[in-house]
Amino acid sequence: MGASRPRLARMTTLFRRALIVLALAAPVAAQQTPTMLNEQVKAYDWVRPQADFVRRTVMIPMRDGKALYTVILFRKGTHDAPILLTRTPYDADAATSRRRSQKLTEVVGVGDALFVDDGYIRVYQDVRGQHNSQGDYVMNRPLRGPLNATKVDHATDAYDTIDWLVKNVKESNGRVGVTGVSYDGFTTLMALIDPHPALKAAVPSSPMVDGWMGDDWFHNGAFRTFGFDYDLSQTVDKGSGAVPKGTGDDYAAYLAAGSAYDYARAYGLTALPVVRKVLEHPTYDAYWQGQAVDKLLGARTLTVPTMLVVGQWDQEDSYGAPAVYRALTQSGRANAPVSLVIGPWYHGQNMGDGRQLGALKFEGDTGAQFRSRLMKPFLDCRLKTTAPPPCAPAGVFTYATGADRWETASTWPAGAATPLYLAGNATLSWSKPDAGSDSYVSDPAKPVPMLPRPITLSGEEWRSWLVRDQRFADGRTDVLSYTTEVLDRPVHIKGAPRVDLHAATTGRDSDFVVKLIDVYPEENAADPAMAGYQLAVGIEIFRGRYVHGVGTPAPLEPGRTYAFGWSLPNADHVFRPGHRIMVQVQSSLFPLYDRNPQSWVPSIMSASPADYVKATQTVRWGGNEASAVWLPVAAD
Repeated sequence: MGASRPRLARMTTLFRRALIVLALAAPVAAQQTPTMLNEQVKAYDWVRPQADFVRRTVMIPMRDGKALYTVILFRKGTHDAPILLTRTPYDADAATSRRRSQKLTEVVGVGDALFVDDGYIRVYQDVRGQHNSQGDYVMNRPLRGPLNATKVDHATDAYDTIDWLVKNVKESNGRVGVTGVSYDGFTTLMALIDPHPALKAAVPSSPMVDGWMGDDWFHNGAFRTFGFDYDLSQTVDKGSGAVPKGTGDDYAAYLAAGSAYDYARAYGLTALPVVRKVLEHPTYDAYWQGQAVDKLLGARTLTVPTMLVVGQWDQEDSYGAPAVYRALTQSGRANAPVSLVIGPWYHGQNMGDGRQLGALKFEGDTGAQFRSRLMKPFLDCRLKTTAPPPCAPAGVFTYATGADRWETASTWPAGAATPLYLAGNATLSWSKPDAGSDSYVSDPAKPVPMLPRPITLSGEEWRSWLVRDQRFADGRTDVLSYTTEVLDRPVHIKGAPRVDLHAATTGRDSDFVVKLIDVYPEENAADPAMAGYQLAVGIEIFRGRYVHGVGTPAPLEPGRTYAFGWSLPNADHVFRPGHRIMVQVQSSLFPLYDRNPQSWVPSIMSASPADYVKATQTVRWGGNEASAVWLPVAAD
């Protein structure tokens, strides 16, 4: 019997569907991937069509024919937009693909989200010789001149980059700002030298300015050992990273190695040109002076509005931003378009989460507050073309730690120098005491540690070490501690405290470290973790051989009293009633700074084991040799 009409129709439909499936499957079967095909592919574009942004990579030509790898990011539909540029040795690709998201605010760092969300074009560029850029890499490449015989430097590279961007990024309004932290802050400052006409604003944060006076490599002549790890990570293609000294106690590793040169030789670091340069220039000679960016900018007229930024507890570059501000606002230059911001941060924390630093908690996210209240309005008024807000006058913006509030000032320092004298019975006095002295024995074989051991100069411990509780050092026989009575009124400092230390040594050289400390009450029900806490407001070292001048090292005469003077980092801090102020004096801060052998050697960097000797250090107080810390006390 024949099939019924409905059944025949259903069979016909099923047959047709089967033919369609076979037809679709046929090309797949015909194109099956060979089993042994090379499975490596050249690239994968992780920015998919559904992304809310555009990401371009270009090679921008420089005047010497080299090309620099540049990443350009902006939200789809952007037009008439300002450009915010960062020139970096830290990998432009990594900075612009922090997460492989299809949302622009997720791809950039938290510090950039506010800007790209408001239509900014964000640009990152590898500096020459780094990552995907052409050319030779020179650490902190000096300006053209005695230290740089070529025709290019970071100033010319910034100029050529900005010139290309404003001519080729059609989505832009032709206005450019530059910004960056640390090394990127250094390149930001270099862009201000002979700047491109399209450069309208700059925000350098914690910039590397003077590697000998107080930034990465030395502080007042004392060598900072952590620089070896940085040198290795920055200048080696294969095998870079941390020095392979193990993962134990950095204190023990550096002590066992001996001098800085012995350490470098033991780990093969003398093969690195940058390490050799540092070892060959232990003194503030023409090599360091010629690179000092504050001197370079101070010799010119600043034409680009600039907002300098630094953290009060910046563990790497506390010196640079205030030094540039001082150079640009010195006598006769009061109207320079420059502002200064000091926040309660570690190195670069202003571009991240600023709610907390170590044990310290603040009123809200101080990093986000800085970006939304200070940085973005500063850039908007100079870079936007669509109804930009009026530009606020230049000034000083600081966060008063201890009071947890933002403050403004027209000049810096904003406090009057007031002496707090070292006195007898381990006390501090607001009036000059009668003469006296205290002594301690400094032993290079047992240097005072910077932190409770074991010590790791990396990670969170490194970021927050400057705010660690100093009770571990108080009471050591090689540390002198002087303390005020309990305060009955607030003491508000706004500026860089100045150390005036009168001291003698039985050796022929010596380091001196001074700490200014806020001692919390022994009972603190509101925050029990802070009960008795000794918070270092400022810590700084001075290498004694430079007492007659940073360019003229000379041996000390044993037993002779010298007036050693140097500054602590800039601070806006309120010592609250019920607290006490403490000053600690010691002769080492290890392993952050190399040990002073305390005998005379032409270069401490290459001291031999026999050169390291004990010395008795005598601190004078009162009378004609009154040691003091001069506090910049504000009149609140």
